[in-house]
Amino acid sequence: MTDNGTVTNIFLSGVGGQGTILASNILAEVFLNAGYDVKKAEVHGMAQRGGDVTTHFRFGKKVYSPLIESGNVDFLLSFELLEAARYINWVKPEGKIIINRQAILPPAVSLGQTGYPGDIEEIFKKRFKDNVWIINGQELARKLGNIQAANVVLVGAFSRFFPTIGEDQWIDAIKALLPIKLHELNEKAFYEGRKTV
Repeated sequence: MTDNGTVTNIFLSGVGGQGTILASNILAEVFLNAGYDVKKAEVHGMAQRGGDVTTHFRFGKKVYSPLIESGNVDFLLSFELLEAARYINWVKPEGKIIINRQAILPPAVSLGQTGYPGDIEEIFKKRFKDNVWIINGQELARKLGNIQAANVVLVGAFSRFFPTIGEDQWIDAIKALLPIKLHELNEKAFYEGRKTV
């Protein structure tokens, strides 16, 4: 992780409406409260219309720039299959990948101009072996009563890679960023995600 003063690079990708920005805000809250320097930069495509949304997120002892260079991503946290594939070359060979098993058809596919690739999971598993976790975030969130909590399911999975940060720190961050009426649901979603890794 960051014990030697290095910076950890996390890239989040998704489609507008999936809660990509909320997920990155939870990460920021957690790592800031854990004493790290944090930098992040968000890119909103046509987010309101289902366009791509990405966040560069970096933390460490001292971080000078929010932007991650292609090939330097330590963790890819993707909320949609095609959005994961779009950034596969950004990930280090030893990088870790968490992908939500959801396909949101882009306009070109919906209009029949092109097809949606069907082998994304296989491509990732072949290239990154045991460092890929494909999670049915929507299904887990649906069982809890709200599919919109899928982003927090993935945050829960991601949290397993940072054993020095307590579960309570993640829950506190989630509660700080969400209204009270959503606390119980998202706390459950977080723990469901932790079970998947």
